[in-house]
Amino acid sequence: MDINKHIIDQRIRKILSDKPEWFDEINDKRQQLSKSFLILSIASALEMDISEAYSCVTEGGGDAGIDGLYIGDTADFEFTVVLFQSKYHFNLEKEYNFPDNAILRVVNSIGVLFNPKKDIDLNPLIKPKIEEIRSLIMDGYIPTVKCILLNNGKKWQTEGNQHIKNADFPKNQVSFSHFNHEDIARQLQSTKPINDSVLLSGKSVIENFDFKRVLVGKVSVSEIGKLMQRYGDALLEKNIRKFLGVNKNRVNQNIQETLLDNHKRKNFYFFNNGITMLCSKFSHNALQNENWQLNINDLQIINGGQTSKTIFHVIEDNPNIDFSNTTVLLRLYEVSADDDASNTLTTDITIATNSQTPVDLRDLRANDSKQQNLGIAVRQLEYEYITKKGTGSSLSSSKTIPSSVAAEAIFTTWKIKPQLAKYKKRELFGKFYEEVFENINGAQLIIAVLIYRYCDSNRKKYELIQKHIHIPYSNYFVALISSQILLESKNIAINQLTHINFADINKYWEVNKNAIYNKAVDKIDKALTELFPNGINDLDPRRLAATFRRGDLLTKLKMD
Repeated sequence: MDINKHIIDQRIRKILSDKPEWFDEINDKRQQLSKSFLILSIASALEMDISEAYSCVTEGGGDAGIDGLYIGDTADFEFTVVLFQSKYHFNLEKEYNFPDNAILRVVNSIGVLFNPKKDIDLNPLIKPKIEEIRSLIMDGYIPTVKCILLNNGKKWQTEGNQHIKNADFPKNQVSFSHFNHEDIARQLQSTKPINDSVLLSGKSVIENFDFKRVLVGKVSVSEIGKLMQRYGDALLEKNIRKFLGVNKNRVNQNIQETLLDNHKRKNFYFFNNGITMLCSKFSHNALQNENWQLNINDLQIINGGQTSKTIFHVIEDNPNIDFSNTTVLLRLYEVSADDDASNTLTTDITIATNSQTPVDLRDLRANDSKQQNLGIAVRQLEYEYITKKGTGSSLSSSKTIPSSVAAEAIFTTWKIKPQLAKYKKRELFGKFYEEVFENINGAQLIIAVLIYRYCDSNRKKYELIQKHIHIPYSNYFVALISSQILLESKNIAINQLTHINFADINKYWEVNKNAIYNKAVDKIDKALTELFPNGINDLDPRRLAATFRRGDLLTKLKMD
């Protein structure tokens, strides 16, 4: 018996019982469980709240073989798109491979979906996302496509690899990976401290700084591969970029090509920025001049995660190549985890070493005083504020608020930045962090999230889309206008929304949210009429998507 299959099956059944409204349109119980597995898998693969994962679901008739789709931020005229296809098997005692023919369908879809000149019939869940993608492509943005194939069994076989090879997609732009019940189970398990040893190559330098130590040396890529084989992503727990960073395919492809090139391999040390690790303690035989065997406690990779994972995959796929003489730069910081000052230093080091590219800093901001104070304030209003991935309630509820969702909601509503909230999510805890959370209290946070979630839930309603074709693209703007209408209705400014009148404001929103939402949609309709006097019914959806991405409507709405 595979215990992990049973654990995941139990988990998806609980999602189904806790969130029945997510499955109302499906009558078949097996199809409901398959969708639940898809939602859980997306949440796990992208490390997001389960309600955020639900918004990525696109499965149904006319989905082009794409069961889920996530669009990442834009940066340097590139953006990431993650495609999911899921297969759930109900016989938990039998082993299944991901079907090869399913890969062929995904391969064929990629050739069509990312070409703005090709027409395709799509369902209302996936069509707006594809139009957004095509709109970005037409504006000159380059997509990096990651296809994650999900199941509760084994990887695809030779035929599937042949389908991928025959597609001949650019390796630096399209990648395929397998994600199954074992990967989900690993993420559900609590992370244990990693204590292990690493063999260095040649001479190394150790310096002491105010009860802290720093080691700089070389380590064989084979050593890194062994560590990744033993611990996988657990090594990257504090690595804020992980393996979904911007442009990772291009970077990883260069790393791979260097490692496989017989002439470049020996100079890999000079071509790579190296790997940075944190630990609480390391020791070695000081009587030995070089090639130290380090014993390390609480080991974590905080920078160089994509280098480490690429090294592991290259070594795994090329067992006949000797990588023992191929080295990479290692920086090892010994920082005690016993006090708050050390925790702050750990956070600062991690942010500093990852400052070159846009990254998700949510976990690292979790201990920030703003987040801690908001957590207390939100809890006093009987909601739960989740500041870090993998903490808090195991499943999403209406009273559970991840800080990532709060940041989007606040920036959309009270800070009047809907286009940035949608397309610059990674930077909400980076360069926009102070602006997002400045002068925000618990009551304002909760109300913003309630408005944001309600508008987002209406984005998928077919009857609304039929009446207002902008609904799939305008939910952030509708949330903004709804927040303004709410304040005007109660005759208060945002700084007057506090814990004192929270109950009253919350009740008013619950009673009147549908009417407020309709008023907001009407305002969007009028603004679009001014912007496009000839009407929008025949407007190219890609142009409509671009209108909201660029924030063109803010001026028309007098909210600039």
